[in-house]
Amino acid sequence: MLELDEPQLHQLTVAETFKRLKAGEGGLSPEEAQHRLSRYGPNVLEESGHYSLIRGFLSQFTHFLAILLWIAVALAFTAEFMKPGEGMATLGWAILGVIVINAVFAFFQEYKAERAVHALHRLLPARAWVLRNNQPHDVPRSDIVPGDVLLIEEGEQIPADARLIETADMLVDLSSLTGESQPKRRTADPVADGHLLDIPNLVFAGTPVLSGRGRAVVFATGMQTEFGKIARLSTSMETSLSPLQKEIAKVTHVVAMLSVAMGGVFFVIGLSMGLGFWISAIFGIGIIVANVPEGLLPTVTLALALGSQRMAKRHALIKQLTSVETLGCTTVICTDKTGTLTENRMRVVRFYMDHLEIEVRERCLVIAGRVTSAIEAEEYAPL
Repeated sequence: MLELDEPQLHQLTVAETFKRLKAGEGGLSPEEAQHRLSRYGPNVLEESGHYSLIRGFLSQFTHFLAILLWIAVALAFTAEFMKPGEGMATLGWAILGVIVINAVFAFFQEYKAERAVHALHRLLPARAWVLRNNQPHDVPRSDIVPGDVLLIEEGEQIPADARLIETADMLVDLSSLTGESQPKRRTADPVADGHLLDIPNLVFAGTPVLSGRGRAVVFATGMQTEFGKIARLSTSMETSLSPLQKEIAKVTHVVAMLSVAMGGVFFVIGLSMGLGFWISAIFGIGIIVANVPEGLLPTVTLALALGSQRMAKRHALIKQLTSVETLGCTTVICTDKTGTLTENRMRVVRFYMDHLEIEVRERCLVIAGRVTSAIEAEEYAPL
């Protein structure tokens, strides 16, 4: 973002940090902020891999099994055109209905999952308080630029990566970046070398402030933040066919070749029996269409959709229906991140007070620090 070496920024004093970022304790002027906005761009996450409704819907019509059914529809209507009244048009419309209904159903399932994944962008705040000409201003997140001084309060989300210049009992939650559930204390003092995400005088976009307050000067925005780098990695991953997709493609290719071969054989048999070219052609087309597995596509989609719904009830999000079969084959999951697979929220289900054990019947959410403080003060705080 700026011409600086980020791993060395935490080693500087507050005055040296402002000098490096060409900023001041009173923040930027509106003119300078606008200049940097033009230079570095808005503080937003790019959505190059954003889900397209049209592309997502059309993809349900263009996989190989759907293409095989389209060919069957074309052959059915061709046969009806050559010799009307044989019922081939009815068969063609029926297959077409199967294609459309299946596509709509599969698209709806994947779209719901995609919208749930898109909600992850809500980890970033819509607005934030910054200093401009030594005056606090409530600005949209997209207008925040390197050099801006953030005013950070308890309960807020960090809008950009920044170097702390002032703190008061600040604790932040880095679980969205590191997976570690324990809150991390922040300080404005210069520190020695360390892993970027573990350096205590840096705060990062998308992380909430659990307690305390502070001020920080921004050094990275948008896709240059650690949150943005993760977003870029998630959208640039190459996708490969699932085992189920590979098996369906294999079966479909075999069925297609056998259907065409059988159609050709019966076309030749018809000609040898003296049925005529058009009658033999219709006979061969009928054989091809009859061998196309029209019910395979909706059957597979319905089975995967039911599996997706069952997993959704257990809060497991499936972005693509074909992933259901892959996850169903999983026998072991290796992980060391307790805060990643859990909700990272402490729930009180039972507590002991004055030699009396009390069970909490309703789901009671508390902040761990509040309970700890009450214990250290040897007094009971109301829950």
